[in-house]
Amino acid sequence: MIRNFQALIFSWKDKINIAFVGVSSFIFFMANSASASEPKPWQMDLQEPAGIIATKATDLHNFLLVVITLISVFVLGLLVYVCIKFREKPNVKPSKTSHNTLIEVIWTVVPVLILVVIAIPSFKLLYLTEADKPVDMVVKVSGAQWYWNYQYPDEDIAFDSYIIAEADLKEDQKRMLDVDNPLVVPEGTKIKFLITGNDVMHSFFVPSLALQVYSIAGRVNEIWTEVPMGKKKYYGQCNQICGVNHAYMPIVIQALPKDEYQQWLKEAKVKFANTKQSDFNKIALLDKKDIKEIK
Repeated sequence: MIRNFQALIFSWKDKINIAFVGVSSFIFFMANSASASEPKPWQMDLQEPAGIIATKATDLHNFLLVVITLISVFVLGLLVYVCIKFREKPNVKPSKTSHNTLIEVIWTVVPVLILVVIAIPSFKLLYLTEADKPVDMVVKVSGAQWYWNYQYPDEDIAFDSYIIAEADLKEDQKRMLDVDNPLVVPEGTKIKFLITGNDVMHSFFVPSLALQVYSIAGRVNEIWTEVPMGKKKYYGQCNQICGVNHAYMPIVIQALPKDEYQQWLKEAKVKFANTKQSDFNKIALLDKKDIKEIK
Protein backbone atom coordinates (compact mmCIF):
# COMPACT_ATOMS: atom_id res chain seq x y z
CA MET A 1 0.00 0.00 0.00
CA ILE A 2 2.80 2.39 0.95
CA ARG A 3 4.72 1.53 -2.24
CA ASN A 4 1.64 2.18 -4.36
CA PHE A 5 1.15 5.52 -2.63
CA GLN A 6 4.80 6.47 -3.20
CA ALA A 7 4.58 5.43 -6.85
CA LEU A 8 1.47 7.57 -7.22
CA ILE A 9 3.27 10.57 -5.71
CA PHE A 10 6.26 10.14 -8.03
CA SER A 11 4.01 9.78 -11.07
CA TRP A 12 2.26 13.02 -10.18
CA LYS A 13 5.62 14.72 -9.65
CA ASP A 14 6.75 13.55 -13.10
CA LYS A 15 3.55 14.87 -14.66
CA ILE A 16 3.98 18.24 -12.95
CA ASN A 17 7.61 18.47 -14.10
CA ILE A 18 6.67 17.60 -17.68
CA ALA A 19 3.87 20.16 -17.65
CA PHE A 20 6.21 22.82 -16.22
CA VAL A 21 8.85 22.14 -18.88
CA GLY A 22 6.22 22.22 -21.61
CA VAL A 23 4.72 25.51 -20.45
CA SER A 24 8.16 27.06 -20.00
CA SER A 25 9.22 25.99 -23.50
CA PHE A 26 6.00 27.35 -24.97
CA ILE A 27 6.47 30.73 -23.25
CA PHE A 28 10.13 30.87 -24.31
CA PHE A 29 9.45 30.17 -27.97
CA MET A 30 6.46 32.52 -28.09
CA ALA A 31 8.54 35.29 -26.52
CA ASN A 32 11.30 34.79 -29.08
CA SER A 33 9.04 34.39 -32.11
CA ALA A 34 8.56 38.17 -32.34
CA SER A 35 11.97 38.58 -34.02
CA ALA A 36 11.71 35.40 -36.07
CA SER A 37 11.84 35.22 -39.85
CA GLU A 38 11.66 31.44 -39.89
CA PRO A 39 9.34 28.83 -38.34
CA LYS A 40 9.94 28.17 -34.65
CA PRO A 41 9.23 25.05 -32.59
CA TRP A 42 5.82 25.29 -30.90
CA GLN A 43 5.02 28.47 -32.79
CA MET A 44 1.26 29.10 -32.63
CA ASP A 45 0.92 32.38 -34.48
CA LEU A 46 1.95 33.71 -37.87
CA GLN A 47 5.55 34.74 -38.46
CA GLU A 48 6.38 38.37 -37.79
CA PRO A 49 5.25 40.36 -40.85
CA ALA A 50 7.87 42.28 -42.81
CA GLY A 51 6.83 44.99 -45.24
CA ILE A 52 3.53 46.71 -45.96
CA ILE A 53 1.82 43.74 -47.67
CA ALA A 54 2.66 41.25 -44.93
CA THR A 55 1.63 43.75 -42.24
CA LYS A 56 -1.76 44.42 -43.81
CA ALA A 57 -2.33 40.71 -44.46
CA THR A 58 -1.62 39.94 -40.80
CA ASP A 59 -3.95 42.75 -39.69
CA LEU A 60 -6.72 41.33 -41.91
CA HIS A 61 -6.10 37.84 -40.50
CA ASN A 62 -6.38 39.13 -36.93
CA PHE A 63 -9.56 41.05 -37.77
CA LEU A 64 -11.16 37.99 -39.38
CA LEU A 65 -10.16 35.91 -36.36
CA VAL A 66 -12.16 38.27 -34.13
CA VAL A 67 -15.14 38.16 -36.50
CA ILE A 68 -15.31 34.37 -36.76
CA THR A 69 -14.80 34.02 -33.00
CA LEU A 70 -17.77 36.32 -32.29
CA ILE A 71 -19.92 34.45 -34.82
CA SER A 72 -18.94 31.07 -33.35
CA VAL A 73 -19.67 32.21 -29.78
CA PHE A 74 -23.04 33.66 -30.86
CA VAL A 75 -24.08 30.44 -32.66
CA LEU A 76 -22.92 28.31 -29.73
CA GLY A 77 -24.90 30.47 -27.29
CA LEU A 78 -27.96 30.27 -29.54
CA LEU A 79 -27.72 26.49 -29.69
CA VAL A 80 -27.43 26.19 -25.91
CA TYR A 81 -30.41 28.56 -25.45
CA VAL A 82 -32.57 26.60 -27.88
CA CYS A 83 -31.61 23.24 -26.35
CA ILE A 84 -32.56 24.44 -22.85
CA LYS A 85 -35.65 26.51 -23.62
CA PHE A 86 -37.25 24.14 -26.11
CA ARG A 87 -36.38 20.83 -24.55
CA GLU A 88 -39.13 18.22 -24.37
CA LYS A 89 -39.94 18.38 -20.65
CA PRO A 90 -41.49 21.93 -20.45
CA ASN A 91 -42.73 21.79 -24.06
CA VAL A 92 -44.85 18.68 -24.31
CA LYS A 93 -46.81 20.27 -27.14
CA PRO A 94 -44.24 21.66 -29.59
CA SER A 95 -44.84 24.98 -31.35
CA LYS A 96 -46.11 24.81 -34.93
CA THR A 97 -44.77 28.25 -35.90
CA SER A 98 -43.32 28.00 -39.42
CA HIS A 99 -42.49 31.62 -40.36
CA ASN A 100 -41.21 34.74 -38.62
CA THR A 101 -40.71 37.66 -40.96
CA LEU A 102 -38.47 39.65 -38.61
CA ILE A 103 -36.09 36.75 -37.94
CA GLU A 104 -35.89 35.87 -41.63
CA VAL A 105 -34.99 39.47 -42.52
CA ILE A 106 -32.38 39.58 -39.76
CA TRP A 107 -30.63 36.34 -40.75
CA THR A 108 -30.49 37.58 -44.35
CA VAL A 109 -29.37 41.17 -43.77
CA VAL A 110 -26.83 40.59 -40.97
CA PRO A 111 -24.64 38.09 -42.94
CA VAL A 112 -24.67 40.49 -45.91
CA LEU A 113 -23.48 43.34 -43.67
CA ILE A 114 -20.77 41.11 -42.20
CA LEU A 115 -19.54 40.20 -45.69
CA VAL A 116 -19.48 43.88 -46.70
CA VAL A 117 -17.40 44.73 -43.62
CA ILE A 118 -14.98 41.92 -44.50
CA ALA A 119 -14.88 42.82 -48.19
CA ILE A 120 -13.63 46.40 -47.72
CA PRO A 121 -10.18 45.55 -46.21
CA SER A 122 -9.98 42.43 -48.42
CA PHE A 123 -10.35 44.44 -51.64
CA LYS A 124 -7.82 47.00 -50.39
CA LEU A 125 -5.29 44.22 -49.77
CA LEU A 126 -5.98 42.62 -53.16
CA TYR A 127 -5.41 45.96 -54.88
CA LEU A 128 -2.18 46.47 -52.94
CA THR A 129 -0.82 43.10 -54.05
CA GLU A 130 -1.32 43.85 -57.76
CA ALA A 131 2.05 43.69 -59.52
CA ASP A 132 1.59 46.95 -61.46
CA LYS A 133 3.16 49.02 -58.66
CA PRO A 134 6.48 50.85 -59.27
CA VAL A 135 9.42 48.81 -57.97
CA ASP A 136 13.15 49.31 -57.46
CA MET A 137 14.38 46.01 -58.91
CA VAL A 138 13.22 42.83 -60.65
CA VAL A 139 14.25 39.26 -59.84
CA LYS A 140 13.34 36.21 -61.92
CA VAL A 141 12.79 33.01 -59.93
CA SER A 142 12.69 29.57 -61.57
CA GLY A 143 11.65 26.45 -59.68
CA ALA A 144 13.27 23.14 -60.59
CA GLN A 145 13.48 19.63 -59.13
CA TRP A 146 14.70 20.36 -56.48
CA TYR A 147 16.37 23.77 -56.25
CA TRP A 148 15.75 27.41 -57.12
CA ASN A 149 17.39 29.50 -59.81
CA TYR A 150 17.61 33.28 -59.30
CA GLN A 151 18.29 35.72 -62.10
CA TYR A 152 18.96 39.46 -61.87
CA PRO A 153 18.05 40.72 -65.37
CA ASP A 154 19.45 44.21 -64.80
CA GLU A 155 22.79 42.89 -63.53
CA ASP A 156 23.23 39.96 -65.97
CA ILE A 157 23.85 37.40 -63.24
CA ALA A 158 22.06 34.15 -62.38
CA PHE A 159 22.77 31.31 -59.97
CA ASP A 160 21.25 28.18 -58.45
CA SER A 161 20.33 27.84 -54.79
CA TYR A 162 20.60 24.40 -53.18
CA ILE A 163 19.87 23.23 -49.65
CA ILE A 164 22.94 22.71 -47.46
CA ALA A 165 23.33 19.06 -46.56
CA GLU A 166 23.01 18.26 -42.88
CA ALA A 167 26.60 16.99 -42.75
CA ASP A 168 27.88 20.32 -44.12
CA LEU A 169 25.95 22.63 -41.79
CA LYS A 170 27.91 25.21 -39.84
CA GLU A 171 27.12 26.24 -36.29
CA ASP A 172 24.99 29.26 -37.24
CA GLN A 173 23.10 27.52 -40.07
CA LYS A 174 19.64 26.00 -39.79
CA ARG A 175 18.85 22.43 -40.74
CA MET A 176 16.48 22.09 -43.71
CA LEU A 177 16.33 25.88 -44.15
CA ASP A 178 19.74 27.27 -45.11
CA VAL A 179 21.10 27.24 -48.67
CA ASP A 180 24.46 27.62 -50.35
CA ASN A 181 23.49 30.73 -52.35
CA PRO A 182 20.72 32.86 -50.84
CA LEU A 183 18.78 35.45 -52.81
CA VAL A 184 20.53 38.69 -51.79
CA VAL A 185 18.60 41.97 -51.97
CA PRO A 186 19.17 45.50 -50.60
CA GLU A 187 17.18 46.58 -47.55
CA GLY A 188 14.34 49.06 -47.91
CA THR A 189 13.62 47.94 -51.48
CA LYS A 190 10.45 47.21 -53.45
CA ILE A 191 11.03 44.11 -55.55
CA LYS A 192 9.01 42.49 -58.32
CA PHE A 193 9.41 38.72 -58.62
CA LEU A 194 8.83 36.96 -61.95
CA ILE A 195 8.07 33.33 -61.05
CA THR A 196 8.27 30.47 -63.52
CA GLY A 197 9.11 26.76 -63.52
CA ASN A 198 11.33 24.32 -65.37
CA ASP A 199 9.38 21.09 -64.80
CA VAL A 200 6.59 20.35 -62.31
CA MET A 201 4.74 22.92 -60.19
CA HIS A 202 6.60 24.46 -57.27
CA SER A 203 5.62 27.21 -54.85
CA PHE A 204 7.74 30.23 -53.95
CA PHE A 205 6.61 30.73 -50.34
CA VAL A 206 8.20 33.19 -47.89
CA PRO A 207 5.54 33.82 -45.21
CA SER A 208 7.17 36.73 -43.39
CA LEU A 209 7.26 38.71 -46.66
CA ALA A 210 3.78 37.56 -47.75
CA LEU A 211 5.17 35.82 -50.84
CA GLN A 212 3.13 32.86 -52.11
CA VAL A 213 3.24 32.17 -55.85
CA TYR A 214 3.18 28.98 -57.90
CA SER A 215 5.97 28.40 -60.40
CA ILE A 216 4.53 26.79 -63.52
CA ALA A 217 6.49 25.76 -66.60
CA GLY A 218 5.62 27.88 -69.62
CA ARG A 219 4.00 30.62 -67.55
CA VAL A 220 5.35 33.67 -65.70
CA ASN A 221 3.52 34.81 -62.56
CA GLU A 222 4.22 38.20 -60.98
CA ILE A 223 4.25 39.37 -57.39
CA TRP A 224 5.91 42.23 -55.55
CA THR A 225 6.94 42.82 -51.98
CA GLU A 226 8.70 45.40 -49.87
CA VAL A 227 11.82 44.35 -47.99
CA PRO A 228 12.00 46.59 -44.89
CA MET A 229 15.10 48.22 -43.49
CA GLY A 230 17.40 46.02 -41.49
CA LYS A 231 19.97 43.30 -42.19
CA LYS A 232 18.02 40.09 -41.90
CA LYS A 233 17.36 36.66 -43.39
CA TYR A 234 13.88 35.63 -44.44
CA TYR A 235 13.29 31.91 -44.68
CA GLY A 236 10.75 30.06 -46.77
CA GLN A 237 10.10 26.69 -48.40
CA CYS A 238 8.35 25.22 -51.39
CA ASN A 239 4.87 24.28 -50.14
CA GLN A 240 3.65 22.59 -53.32
CA ILE A 241 4.14 18.81 -53.40
CA CYS A 242 6.62 18.57 -56.28
CA GLY A 243 8.29 15.16 -55.89
CA VAL A 244 10.32 12.99 -53.55
CA ASN A 245 12.69 15.84 -52.61
CA HIS A 246 9.96 18.41 -52.14
CA ALA A 247 11.14 19.10 -48.57
CA TYR A 248 14.67 19.88 -49.72
CA MET A 249 14.26 23.13 -51.66
CA PRO A 250 14.16 25.92 -49.04
CA ILE A 251 14.26 29.64 -49.82
CA VAL A 252 16.53 32.19 -48.16
CA ILE A 253 16.25 35.92 -48.89
CA GLN A 254 19.14 37.87 -47.40
CA ALA A 255 18.53 41.60 -46.94
CA LEU A 256 21.72 43.67 -46.74
CA PRO A 257 22.48 47.37 -46.28
CA LYS A 258 22.99 49.20 -49.56
CA ASP A 259 26.78 49.35 -49.29
CA GLU A 260 27.08 45.65 -48.38
CA TYR A 261 24.71 44.75 -51.22
CA GLN A 262 26.86 46.66 -53.71
CA GLN A 263 29.93 44.82 -52.46
CA TRP A 264 28.12 41.47 -52.79
CA LEU A 265 26.95 42.45 -56.27
CA LYS A 266 30.50 43.26 -57.31
CA GLU A 267 31.68 39.84 -56.15
CA ALA A 268 28.64 38.08 -57.63
CA LYS A 269 29.30 39.54 -61.08
CA VAL A 270 32.61 37.71 -60.98
CA LYS A 271 31.29 34.53 -59.39
CA PHE A 272 28.03 34.19 -61.36
CA ALA A 273 28.73 36.24 -64.49
CA ASN A 274 26.94 35.31 -67.71
CA THR A 275 29.29 37.38 -69.86
CA LYS A 276 31.80 35.81 -72.23
CA GLN A 277 35.35 35.25 -71.07
CA SER A 278 37.88 37.90 -71.98
CA ASP A 279 41.49 38.70 -71.28
CA PHE A 280 40.39 40.98 -68.47
CA ASN A 281 37.99 38.59 -66.76
CA LYS A 282 38.47 34.87 -67.27
CA ILE A 283 36.32 32.56 -65.16
CA ALA A 284 37.15 28.93 -64.36
CA LEU A 285 34.48 26.48 -63.11
CA LEU A 286 35.91 24.07 -60.55
CA ASP A 287 34.44 21.08 -58.72
CA LYS A 288 31.43 21.64 -56.41
CA LYS A 289 30.49 24.75 -58.42
CA ASP A 290 33.37 26.79 -56.97
CA ILE A 291 34.34 29.63 -59.29
CA LYS A 292 37.55 31.60 -59.31
CA GLU A 293 38.98 34.41 -61.38
CA ILE A 294 42.03 33.63 -63.49
CA LYS A 295 44.56 36.43 -63.48
